[in-house]
Amino acid sequence: MRAVRASRRPHRAIVRTTIRATERKRQDLQQFLLYLGSALTASGEAVNEIEDHLGRVARAYGAPDARFGVLPTSIVVALDPGRPVTLEPTGQLRGGLRLDQTSAVFQVLKSAERGDLSPREGTRLIGRIVNSPPRFGLAATIVGHLVLTVGICLVLQPTPADLALAGLFGILVGLLKRVGQRWTSTQMIMPVGAAFFVAAVTFFLSHRGWADADVRSMVAPLVTFLPGATLTMAVVELSAAQLVTGASRLVAGVLQLLLLAFGIVAAAQVVGLPATDELVDDKTNLVGWWAPGVGVLLVGIGSYLYNSAPPRSLPWLCLVLYVAWAGQYVGDLLLGGYLSGFVGALVMTPAAYLVARLPSGPPALVSFLPAFWLLVPGALGLIGIAEYLGEDAATGLQDFLGMIGSMMAVALGVLCGYPLYRSLAATLRGLRRQAQLTVRPWIG
Repeated sequence: MRAVRASRRPHRAIVRTTIRATERKRQDLQQFLLYLGSALTASGEAVNEIEDHLGRVARAYGAPDARFGVLPTSIVVALDPGRPVTLEPTGQLRGGLRLDQTSAVFQVLKSAERGDLSPREGTRLIGRIVNSPPRFGLAATIVGHLVLTVGICLVLQPTPADLALAGLFGILVGLLKRVGQRWTSTQMIMPVGAAFFVAAVTFFLSHRGWADADVRSMVAPLVTFLPGATLTMAVVELSAAQLVTGASRLVAGVLQLLLLAFGIVAAAQVVGLPATDELVDDKTNLVGWWAPGVGVLLVGIGSYLYNSAPPRSLPWLCLVLYVAWAGQYVGDLLLGGYLSGFVGALVMTPAAYLVARLPSGPPALVSFLPAFWLLVPGALGLIGIAEYLGEDAATGLQDFLGMIGSMMAVALGVLCGYPLYRSLAATLRGLRRQAQLTVRPWIG
């Protein structure tokens, strides 16, 4: 009897050791999924896409029954039905990520979907990516914001005075945003302060007649505050029945616009509003016919520097930007200004996803952000606020509603563009398969 008991002890020890090792692996996988989901949320990916990504990763590591709940500030993971869930606050990953960080997170995601790295190694990589410093220093970042602002101003068909003033604003606002990144508590008041400063200087110069200051020089440096991507992703998530996250993004985006509006209103109260016709965004391009085309290139270069885009991504950023700009231009000719954003987003979305399929192409989210700024879906709203403060309140309200319509148009363009990309991708796979079947008999 003692011999039998003694023979069972090593077997029980082996079983306990195996159970503990299996449990540690599951804990490592759960922690990796939490960190990966938090990083994807911080990068701005839609919730339904995040759940699909995490599901593929879980299946690759032997957890096909894993369940996920992605919320605005946290993510919940359960590896099996009925097991305890684990919650990870997204705030630990510092909110939004730069473009180079977003690209690195998607590289980890690709490796994880193939099962090429251990969960513990994946968690370590996510932590390293989140804590990585920007690729470019302070000077390059400020120059990037300057170039981005001038590029947006060129696309808006400016006067030479607009360019000079927008460049000055680009430097000051870029410096303000870079300094404000050190303190989380200043992120909420940053749009108010920047909008107040830019609007106050514009109104003051217009009053004194020192420069031909108009709304283009005021809008261009504030474009990086416009929540075009946030509001568009909100509509995408609401359309996918992700009500909590979609509604939260929608509220956050609207609040950002209201903060910008409050800064402009406060500047008008302090400095005084010039004549309304001096602030209307008439298309008076006095720089040259080449201005919009060069402006798109500058937007790409400025976004590359300001957002620390990943290496070798500049050509692809510019390609997606030119596709969006061309689509918006054609849409303006065919459908009018308010629906031009729909056409721009419709052609931009498949272009960004097709670029992401290339070996050297950045993820689609990296290409999306500069394109959203180029479409400038909220510029009409700022113009409408300026007009509403003047004597033409009806026109201001009309432009404000037009801003909401343009936001919806961009969101619908993204919604329609993604199925278009899926169709193109399926067609390309079919052509590749047909080519292989055609070439194989000749090789044999």
